[in-house]
Amino acid sequence: MAIKIVVPRLGWSMEEGVFGQWLHESGAVIKPGDLLYVLEGEKAAQDIESFDGGTLHVPDSAPQPGEVVKVGQLLGYLLAENETPPTLDEFVQEGKVQPSSGTAAAGGEVTVESSIVVSAGERAGPMISPRARRIAAELGIQWVDLAGTGSSGRIREQDILAAAGQAQQRPESGQDLPGELKPASRIRQTVARRLQQSREQTVPVTLMTRVDATQIVHFRRQCQQLSQPGKDPVPSYTDILVKVVAEALAEYPDLNSQWREQQLFVPKHANIAFAVDSEKGLLAPVIQDAGSKSLGEISVESAFLIAQSRDGSLREDSLQGATFTITNLGMFGVDAFTPIINLPQCATLGVGQIQPEPVVIDGEIVVRDQLTLSLTFDHRIVDGAPAARCLASIRTSIENWTAEPS
Repeated sequence: MAIKIVVPRLGWSMEEGVFGQWLHESGAVIKPGDLLYVLEGEKAAQDIESFDGGTLHVPDSAPQPGEVVKVGQLLGYLLAENETPPTLDEFVQEGKVQPSSGTAAAGGEVTVESSIVVSAGERAGPMISPRARRIAAELGIQWVDLAGTGSSGRIREQDILAAAGQAQQRPESGQDLPGELKPASRIRQTVARRLQQSREQTVPVTLMTRVDATQIVHFRRQCQQLSQPGKDPVPSYTDILVKVVAEALAEYPDLNSQWREQQLFVPKHANIAFAVDSEKGLLAPVIQDAGSKSLGEISVESAFLIAQSRDGSLREDSLQGATFTITNLGMFGVDAFTPIINLPQCATLGVGQIQPEPVVIDGEIVVRDQLTLSLTFDHRIVDGAPAARCLASIRTSIENWTAEPS
């Protein structure tokens, strides 16, 4: 019996994605572990692995590169030797039915080998560069029918941007204003949807506190002085906070929990996401089980994830599984702000800029580096007192930082 190839769910909130391209031609012999096709998730693209073997059969009416596909949607089949493929009518009919949990489907669980792979033997549609395909997905441009200006008709980035620039201006009438209607990228659409969900499904409360950050500023300067080219990166302030927050969450696990069907789910580990501003938009890669890692390990991993976020190679699984988020706007001169909870998480920590300020210590005015932290939490899960104690624990760890630079 033909094995169905369906669209997997790459993230807990994913309902649809963009089909990238087949990595093999129809009729190719597929082995378990082979990469079948590219699928764009909410914020990144990845290759989907086949857990079964057989001969790939892609019906003529299957989704084309650049088309939006739903989770569970049928893409094609893996056939046994000499097996007759389903008819077009059967494909259309089966495509209307969501696969059951017992359906054997390539990509039911995914393994990521790389974020973008382009096949020279693409089954159908024009050739397109990886960067052009990513930008087309972000801008919502259907590129299959575009004429490319590259060699052999290859679609390039400038072709996608030219197509996006053809949006018509809205006529000025009544209360309409002159301007251009710009398509929202997939990342912006995802952010908008999640923010709306957060507003509707949480009871957010924000606590703010001032922190004496002099010790971590001194520590980081020592690390910079001792750093050598080619060695491990100097820990950033966000790296230090990841370590501090992970320790605090071990003491106050409710801040690391989730609201699920009128019950509290407490994850085993603190998987801490940190916000990264990239050309594609806001991304939040995740340090898995941050509490088990040293500051040096966190620094190396975060530097790697930031580089991937900014060069477009970040994998979808690097954005999954967060139980808490840290967002730092200090580098933009922001003193304090109200961070928004990223469902299904309970809390998020906002970090402002560090500034030298006069403070009173033991009756004397001295200059100390000051920092504002803002903890937003879901009041359905946690009351104000334990949230305040958790924030106080974070503040105390920063003010009493004693680690030695390595």
